[in-house]
Amino acid sequence: MIVQTELLARNLAALRRANGFTLEEVAVRVGTTRQAVGKWELGESLPDLPHTAALAELYGVTVDALISHDESTLGYPVPPKGKHIFGIVTVGERGEIVLPERAREIFGLQRGSQLVVLGNETAGERGIALVESELMFSYAEKIMKQAGKEE
Repeated sequence: MIVQTELLARNLAALRRANGFTLEEVAVRVGTTRQAVGKWELGESLPDLPHTAALAELYGVTVDALISHDESTLGYPVPPKGKHIFGIVTVGERGEIVLPERAREIFGLQRGSQLVVLGNETAGERGIALVESELMFSYAEKIMKQAGKEE
């Protein structure tokens, strides 16, 4: 329990600073006192469940991430709600990758699921992204309809 208290305290302080809030601003937004927020950030006390939920909502993170994310171990700050870092994958000899199980579960991917592979070669922005094909086709259809209206 001590470790969770320390993680929560560190996460609360880091998220408040990252969002540019004062103790007073957080207190007003979640319905408590500046002193209570300060004690939570120092690990001297714990917020009750309604305040924990309000803090997670304020910072746009999940309650689970708020209380258990360990930046010192993982190397990145508490992720926003709905955003994930699933880990590292290795590209095989034929270019194949295995998506982490948690990613497949969250996005409902199974054998035969189709993804569009997007890429950006621009220096400093270089990267590859995977997008579900149905979503990509939906976007393309909307773009085509909009282009037709503008003609």
